[in-house]
Amino acid sequence: MIRVDISTALFLYLLVSTVFVLLAWAFFDFGTKLRNFSSEEKYIWSCSICGLTYIDSRHEEISRCPRCHSYNERITKEQFYEQATNRKGGEIDDNADRPRGR
Repeated sequence: MIRVDISTALFLYLLVSTVFVLLAWAFFDFGTKLRNFSSEEKYIWSCSICGLTYIDSRHEEISRCPRCHSYNERITKEQFYEQATNRKGGEIDDNADRPRGR
């Protein structure tokens, strides 16, 4: 039988636990960075009827608005920022298309 002092056992337990926590943190942190959605120019859509700006991940030329179901053409990122600045008079409003609560 191998004799281990209590301080050595406690040290080994803390070392293994710390390594496990750091490996789990690195694994989950790296996994969430891969899943982040990047809003490329080809995914930004703006409805010409209701004014909703939304993101659709399909690679199509025409998309259907989730609010009013009209068909729309995609816009570029520059056109999106231009629309956002025109709504607020120079300031970008990220929540412009979200419904307002009471």
